[in-house]
Amino acid sequence: MAAGDKPHAVCVPFPAQGHVTPMMKLAKVLYCKGFHVTFVNTEYNHRRLIRSRGPQAVAGLPGFRFATIPDGLPHSDADATQDPAALCDSTMKTCLPHLKSLLDRLNNDGDGGVPPVTCVVADNIMSFGVDAAKEIGVPCLLFWTASACGYMGYRHFQFLMDEGLAPLKDEEQLTNGFMDTPVVWAPGMSKHMRLKDFPTFLRTTDPNDVLMTFQLQEVERSEYASAVVINTFDELEQPALDAMRAIIPAVYTIGPLASVTEQVVVRRGPLDAVSCSLWREDQSCLAWLDARKPRPRSVVYVNFGSVTVMSGQELAEFAWGLARSGYDFLWVVRPDVVKGDTASAAALPPGFLEATEGRGLLASWCDQEAVLRHEAVGLFLTHSGWNSTLESLGAGVPMLCWPFFAEQQTNCRYKCVEWGVAMEVGDDVRREAVQARIRDAMRGDKGKEMARRAAEWREAAAGSAARSLANLDRLINDVLLSPARLGD
Repeated sequence: MAAGDKPHAVCVPFPAQGHVTPMMKLAKVLYCKGFHVTFVNTEYNHRRLIRSRGPQAVAGLPGFRFATIPDGLPHSDADATQDPAALCDSTMKTCLPHLKSLLDRLNNDGDGGVPPVTCVVADNIMSFGVDAAKEIGVPCLLFWTASACGYMGYRHFQFLMDEGLAPLKDEEQLTNGFMDTPVVWAPGMSKHMRLKDFPTFLRTTDPNDVLMTFQLQEVERSEYASAVVINTFDELEQPALDAMRAIIPAVYTIGPLASVTEQVVVRRGPLDAVSCSLWREDQSCLAWLDARKPRPRSVVYVNFGSVTVMSGQELAEFAWGLARSGYDFLWVVRPDVVKGDTASAAALPPGFLEATEGRGLLASWCDQEAVLRHEAVGLFLTHSGWNSTLESLGAGVPMLCWPFFAEQQTNCRYKCVEWGVAMEVGDDVRREAVQARIRDAMRGDKGKEMARRAAEWREAAAGSAARSLANLDRLINDVLLSPARLGD
């Protein structure tokens, strides 16, 4: 197909690592399916990519180009995740005209190398993409990058408000047992849900809280999209997906997206140079794991994701829990993981490195998918973000959970109670609990059952690939290439 005749997808991720990563996977899949792709980063993240990966990370290639829009926040060159509330509020209020302007420029490209925009693929919490697409008469696909159970958790915010359960009457309700209130009536949700298992943005006393009102608005606006795509598979989240499909006209499951990408995207090809990692990856991690191959499933992998922050005391409790567990560990310690600290590895407690010499590796970032697939890894201590959850399920690795915010608490509840692959560390981190949970998960009866269930979900995830690929083709033909869906 000539370059000027290709369909043209403009991909607009929410500007946080956990959203950019799956959107990049989807963009690469569309590129390999014959689309011209424009991938839209914020100017802040564009600068971070260049610092972490070099200019080649955003150089693009023929048919896959990068563009930028401002996020509306004050200029910064910090290598740290931006404040979620400020970022949500700013993108919602300021990004639409910038996206419209970009679409106009792309449609009026003078060199003939860029075909007209035929669809917009926007993160579900960048739903202004629906308005921008409608203005130029093309379909808009919204990409929900979190779990289906997380989506339904947000959709139930309004019901929780109507029942007087949110917002909170006072902050004492966070600690007096009120958050343990059972919520068994929520359609599409587990019957084991408690109020504290819903996304954390309802833990506020302010009825106008930015994150609570923003998330509720964004999930409700998904009904106006031409379709919604979600990185999951039906066997894993059938009740939540059924509830979503009762609300939204077209929901397509394409997951685990990592598996779909592996089957569609040619490895060791030109797309390898196209990156979205906002942190520089430590290349020594896999070699370190290779040295532990004679002892399969012997390593604890620890990574709390791209947004989680903790106190120095909490970091110390995790550190000594790992040390006392007796197991080898690979621990990703982001430079900004400790509140107010720009060199968090330096905040590790005195004596920790000496106590774990020879059996621990600290890294600032890594190729997590490759790490989880490594035969030496037997347990994942995680924040329970959805990318991490799916990657762990796809690799058959059981989990310990310490959820931080958003729908991570919902994912955690499902992993522990519905899917049987995890156990919780507990909100109040104590080294004794960390040590005990690791030992139980690695060698105890509970851990053996978790490993068995994780292996079953790995097989189910692998078996979903054919359906996900078929869903992808239907999505492309019925939505992204269908004139009947223009301007829905």
